[in-house]
Amino acid sequence: MPDAVVIGAGPNGLVAANVLAAAGWDVLVVEAQPRAGGGVGTSELTGLPGFRHDWCSAFYPLTVTSPAMHAMELERFGVKWRRSPLVVAHPARDGTCVSISQDIDETAASFDAFAPGDGDAWREVYARWRRIRDPLVDALFGGPFPPVAAGLRLAAALGRDLGRFARFGLLPVRRFAEEEFRGDGAARMLAGNALHADLTPESPGGAVFGLLLCCIGQERGWPVPEGGAGELAAALVRRLEAHGGRLATSTRVDEVLVRRGRAVGVRTDDGREIDARRAVIATVAAPRLFLEMVPRDELPTPMLRDLRRRFQHDSATVKVDWALEGPIPWEHPDARRAGTLHIAEGVDALTVHASELSRGLIPSNPFLILGQYSMIDQTRAPEGAETAWAYTHTPQDPHGDAGPDALTGSWDERETELFAERIEAQIEELAPGFKTLIRARHVLTPRTFPLHDENLVNGALHGGTAQLHQQLVFRPTTGSGRPETPIRGLYLGGASAHPGGGVHGACGANAARAALKPLRRLF
Repeated sequence: MPDAVVIGAGPNGLVAANVLAAAGWDVLVVEAQPRAGGGVGTSELTGLPGFRHDWCSAFYPLTVTSPAMHAMELERFGVKWRRSPLVVAHPARDGTCVSISQDIDETAASFDAFAPGDGDAWREVYARWRRIRDPLVDALFGGPFPPVAAGLRLAAALGRDLGRFARFGLLPVRRFAEEEFRGDGAARMLAGNALHADLTPESPGGAVFGLLLCCIGQERGWPVPEGGAGELAAALVRRLEAHGGRLATSTRVDEVLVRRGRAVGVRTDDGREIDARRAVIATVAAPRLFLEMVPRDELPTPMLRDLRRRFQHDSATVKVDWALEGPIPWEHPDARRAGTLHIAEGVDALTVHASELSRGLIPSNPFLILGQYSMIDQTRAPEGAETAWAYTHTPQDPHGDAGPDALTGSWDERETELFAERIEAQIEELAPGFKTLIRARHVLTPRTFPLHDENLVNGALHGGTAQLHQQLVFRPTTGSGRPETPIRGLYLGGASAHPGGGVHGACGANAARAALKPLRRLF
C-alpha cells in the first residue's frame, strides 16, 4: 500500500509526487493517459516524420522562475534549455515591432522606437522589479495563501513604497502602461503578456501578470527544452523514479474513496481499488473532483453550490500546429529572431478580442500567441524546415461569431477549417508567403483538447479563470486558497488551486507540503 496516491501525472502531479518521495514516502502516481506530462508533451502531431510539436504548453518562463521547479533540478535530470535571440516580439501591420531581449539595451531601444524616453522608463520599471523580485516570486509561487513570511519580506523590501505597490496590484495593464510609458510599443507588449492569463487590458490585476512575464523575459528569457516539452515531463519522471516513486499510466480514477471523513484511496474505472496510507493528492479540475469524484455528503453545501454556480472556467482554446517548408517569412526582422510572438494590432485590438470573448462571440481577429523553433532547436524539424504553432481563445459557450463565417462553436470539420484559415490569414498579413510553406497542419479545438487531458475543459488551460474574483482566497471557491479540502487526507494540487495555471509546479508542491505537515506534528 503506498503512502500517497497522486491523481494525474501533469507537472503539478509530478512535482507533488517528487516532494513526497524525497521526504521518504512511498508514492504512486496514476495517470489516465498512456503517457505522463498532462499538457506537457511532444509528438509528431502533423504526422510528418521529424516534425516534433509540443501539443499544449511550449515555453517556460514560470518554470525557470518558480521555487518549486528549482527544487526539481530539471537540468540534472536531462533538461537542456534553449533560448531565442529575442524573447518575444509583437509585430503589427504598420511595419512596427516591439520586442523584449535579455539585453536590456536592446529592449530599451525597441521601446524607444515608439516614443523617446520609453527605454529609460523600462529601465526604471525593471529596476523596481529587481528590487522586489525574490520576495514577490516567493509570495506568488513559494507557498500556499496567505504567504506570511514572503509577504513580510516583500513589505520590508518595499518600505515606503508599499502603498504604491498595493495600488499597482489592482491596476489594469492598460492604465499601468498609460502611467509609465508614452508609446504604443510598451503598452502592446505588456497587454499581450497579461492576456497569457486571460487578463484583459481592463482587468484589475492585469498589470502584475503583464509585468511579471516581461521582467522574467528580460532576466531569464522564455526558454524551451531541447527536443520538446516532453523532455521536461520525462525529467520529472526520472527524478521521481530515482526517489523510489512509481507511475501507472492508462489508469483513470473515477472515485476518491472516503471513510469516516478521510480519503483512504481511489477507485479506477475498471473497478480496482488502490489504498493510500496517508494522503490522496488530486490534480484534477476542482469541479470534477468535488462534484463527481467524492461523496457529496462529505462536502459543505455552500462549497458545492459555489462550484456549480460560481466557479468560472477560463476561456476555451484553439491551437494550430504547422509543419513548414522553412522559417516563417516575417516582414520585420525582429519577428524572425523571437521564439514567441504576439499577433494583434495593439491594445485596442486586444480589448476588442477580449470583449468578443466576454460576449460569447468567436473572435473576428483572434489574438494569437505563436511559437517558432528553427533558430534555436534543430531537433524539432528536418534541416531547413520549421515547426511552428499558434493558439488563441474562444468562448466556453459560444453564442455567435464576430467574424464573417457564422461559426457556431460546434467545431466540426467545416468550422475547424474556417477558423484555422482565419488564424493563418492574420499571420499571412505579417509574413507574406507563409501559407505557401505549409506542408501539414494539426488543429486542436475545444472538442478535442479534453481527449488529451480531461483537465483542459474545452481547452481551458489555467484550471479556472485568473480574474481577481477567482484568485487568492477565492480559488477555487470562496474561503479556499489552500490545498487542504474538507475531507481529511485529500488535497487539491492542480491548477484549480492557488496560485493557478502555468507550469510552475507550485500547486502540486503546496499540496505535498500540506500532506507532510500532519506527519511532522507527531515528532
